[in-house]
Amino acid sequence: MRTSALLLIALLALPAAASAQPDGPAARGRAIVQRNCGMCHAVGRGGRSPNAAAPAFRDLGMNYPIDNLSESLAEGILTGHPAMPEFRFKPAEIRDIIQYLKSVQVRRDVSTYPVPTA
Repeated sequence: MRTSALLLIALLALPAAASAQPDGPAARGRAIVQRNCGMCHAVGRGGRSPNAAAPAFRDLGMNYPIDNLSESLAEGILTGHPAMPEFRFKPAEIRDIIQYLKSVQVRRDVSTYPVPTA
C-alpha cells in the first residue's frame, strides 16, 4: 500500500516537473517574455509591473482566455498600454509563451471572462 501511494505521488508530480524543466516550453516562454516584455510587465507570479499601465501577466487570464492570445502574438499585439511596442512571434515561440502564461495565471475560471457586446 505504501508503494502504491508513493507511485501515485510520483505520477502526479510528473506534469509539474515537465513544465518546470529548464529547457521546457514554459521555461522558454518565460525567457521570451522576460526579454521582450519584462521591462514593462510583471511576468512572474508576483511583483509589480515596472510600467504602471502594463498589466501583470499573471492577471491576463482574468480578462482573456489565454489560448485566445495566440493570434495576437502571431499578428502583432496592437492594443495595450500606450508605450507598448508591436511584437510578432513565431509559432514555436507562441506555443511556449502560451504555456508559460498558463502556468502563472492566478485565476482560470472561464465563466468570469467578460461577455463581448455587439
